[in-house]
Order: sequence, then C-alpha cells, then structure tokens
Amino acid sequence: QVQVVESGGGLVQPGGPLRLSCVVSGSIFRLYAMGWYRQAPGKQRELVAVITSGGSANYADSVKGRFTISRTNAKNTVYLQMNSLKPEDTAVYYCNADGSLGRFPWGQGTQVTVSS
Repeated sequence: QVQVVESGGGLVQPGGPLRLSCVVSGSIFRLYAMGWYRQAPGKQRELVAVITSGGSANYADSVKGRFTISRTNAKNTVYLQMNSLKPEDTAVYYCNADGSLGRFPWGQGTQVTVSS
C-alpha cells in the first residue's frame, strides 16, 4: 500500500523560510501530478501548489511568488520551499496526488506555525 510521509514543519517567524518534504512509497510516484495542500483550523483543506509528472508547476494566488514546489522522482520526493511566510500560512500541510489519477491515503501532515 502506498504511504505518504510529510516532514519539515515547525515554528517560524513572519518573513522566514521553511522547506517541507514529502516521500511517497512505491514506484508509481513518477506517474502522478503531486500537490501540496493545507488546512488551517476551522477551514477546508486547500490546494496551494501542484507539480505535474513532467515538472510544470502552478500555485494558488495566495502563495504565488513566495512558495516553490519541486520534485525528485528518483527519490519519490516532492518539496515545498516556502519563503516570506505570513501568519496566515499557519496550517497543517499535506501532500498528495492532484486527483487526476486518484489520490493516495492521506498522511499525517506537518504543522507549520508562523508567529513571532
């Protein structure tokens, strides 16, 4: 069974950077477009960045210019580099397939807290 494990979250001051990583078990990773999602308390989960199997990326307007998604297929890993973090970026961050070919079981996510 495919497993998704996110890591790299933590407490960061406003304006600071953070890099998230996500490892997906199994050999099918390279076939899937992957996304980073986040869920803040009391809000629905939202897609913030997506990268195709070929490496093309798209971003939600709220993170465009600050976040960068990338992937290394040889390591079954997708990354999210977050710069210029704001308090409103505080959320649990998850990665998963973008849904066009279905999704994997959700991982535990990684908490990102932006606060001074």
